[in-house]
Amino acid sequence: MKNSSSASEATMKQQCTLTNLYFGVLMFAILYAGGVVFFAYRGNWPALLSWLVLLPCARWVGLRLSPLTSKWRGQGSVDDKLPSSVNKAHVEVAFYSHNGCPFCPIVKRRLEALQKEMGFTLTKIDLTIKPQLAASKGIRSVPVVEVGKERLIGNATTEQLAQLIAGGQT
Repeated sequence: MKNSSSASEATMKQQCTLTNLYFGVLMFAILYAGGVVFFAYRGNWPALLSWLVLLPCARWVGLRLSPLTSKWRGQGSVDDKLPSSVNKAHVEVAFYSHNGCPFCPIVKRRLEALQKEMGFTLTKIDLTIKPQLAASKGIRSVPVVEVGKERLIGNATTEQLAQLIAGGQT
């Protein structure tokens, strides 16, 4: 399978390796459980309740703000380049994502908007709970958009996605 090389250098850095995502989930689970055990052992019930609620909320806020701060962290901008026009495409598009990736929701929104215009079939696959599928398909980073044998990896613009999808028609 060929990876699209038309993405800019900044876009190519806007991807999340699955190894780092799974490691992050594991570390969060250990930290979360450790805090629960610590506060329960100490009998500090207000702190335990705060820990149970605030830590997941803080993680969620951090993930949602990540695209806004990606430029400052050296990952480039998440600005979108809209296509001048799009044509109908009767193809199957697979979208591979992970719950901890801040760029996956951006690409998902772009694909859903394009789907309304282009009429393709979109299959969304969450690799958060399917690491064996990622390994069998050779996916090491997300987001991944696959049309036939072509893949686009990373935060792709709407224009890049439209080109990939239009090129998938036979």
